[in-house]
Amino acid sequence: MKFEQLKVSGAYAINLEKREDDRGFFARYYCESEFKKMGLNTHWVQMNNSLSREKGTLRGLHFQYPPHSEVKLIRCLKGAIWDVIVDIRKGSATYGQWDALELTEENRTMMYAPEGFAHGIITLTEDAEILYMVSSVYSPESEGTLKWDDPFHDIQWPIDPVIISEKDSIAKPWSDEKAVIL
Repeated sequence: MKFEQLKVSGAYAINLEKREDDRGFFARYYCESEFKKMGLNTHWVQMNNSLSREKGTLRGLHFQYPPHSEVKLIRCLKGAIWDVIVDIRKGSATYGQWDALELTEENRTMMYAPEGFAHGIITLTEDAEILYMVSSVYSPESEGTLKWDDPFHDIQWPIDPVIISEKDSIAKPWSDEKAVIL
């Protein structure tokens, strides 16, 4: 695995190191010892699967407050998504900053989002499917939503959303009082 630090502190793009031959290739999706060497989370309690049927489906920006903050490891299995994270950790050097990766079934790149980040996607193709591992069990009472078009982060989305859930469309503007303290 190849780890590339993103511009927001603690987040990584992770690319596979393929071993190829005439049959195809083999690569590790996850390796506890390599994650430990990088100082990353190695404890996963859930693996989630999400399918969005329409191009332009926006999901997020979601996060969980402590003590249920979660690390996420995201990969696109089918189609393509634009995966975005926003640092909402109070006192972080990159607080309020965002970064994004295009994750596709072809590039097999993964996004590592540490605790204290809001996470969202917009689908770039129809029938986009993602698989993601999380470090904490989902807790509805700890859930937060960061408005997808909030001036706080000023994300430059690659396409306009076509489908947005009610929860995501009514998210309130961000205020520093909502920041995550880890």
